[in-house]
Amino acid sequence: MTTERRIALVTGASRGIGRAIAERLARDGALVAVHYGTNQAAAEQVVASIGNGAFAIGQPFGADGDVDALFTKLDEELLLRTGAARLDVLVNNAAIAIGGDLTTTTRADFDAQMAINARAPLFIAQAAAARMRSGGRIVTVSSGVTRRAYPELLAYSMSKAAIDVMSLQLAQELAPRGITVNVVSPGILDTDMNAGWLRGNEQVQASVASAFGRLGEPDDVADVVAFAASDDARFVTGQFLDATGGMLL
Repeated sequence: MTTERRIALVTGASRGIGRAIAERLARDGALVAVHYGTNQAAAEQVVASIGNGAFAIGQPFGADGDVDALFTKLDEELLLRTGAARLDVLVNNAAIAIGGDLTTTTRADFDAQMAINARAPLFIAQAAAARMRSGGRIVTVSSGVTRRAYPELLAYSMSKAAIDVMSLQLAQELAPRGITVNVVSPGILDTDMNAGWLRGNEQVQASVASAFGRLGEPDDVADVVAFAASDDARFVTGQFLDATGGMLL
């Protein structure tokens, strides 16, 4: 598998799954744009760790004009570095999770999650596809929560389900151009975002562990994304690649 000489944009790449994906694609030879929302220092650390010409690009999501601003910055960087505003791989990873069930979910929490987790990935994919040649790859990081009921994550689950459906539609539309579109769905991972309620609580960890008896790691997901982004996945599109380690069996 290789993404050698390809240009990749990974959103939400300053930590966790996004960082692992950026690192893996860079090891495979890609020039990676490491997107971050607000934590520039963390993104710069990722850039320093992976090298290979990687660069950080900051843009919060959730407000009008967010995607246009992102691609204005990205185009400028790519023109400077490569002489062309083209993109080969998009990994839609950036997302937020706000807990809430039917009785506690607020309109503000719902709107924020839909704006960042569903609306932004759609229009990022739209802009990325306009810059892709045949052989492009769009990979969206969803979640296992779309396959099982988690009432305490109502709006988050809805936002992730939206991008599952989006990816199916885009796969059909972009196939004539030789662009594949796939979804990778992680389970519960041992990341900084989950540290507060996972680490140090063996009972909770056991309840969300994979079929292998352990929590997933960001690298477990990054390797699956790397396949979907590679030439080896040229005949795979519109698929939901379960990277939960059998958590939903």
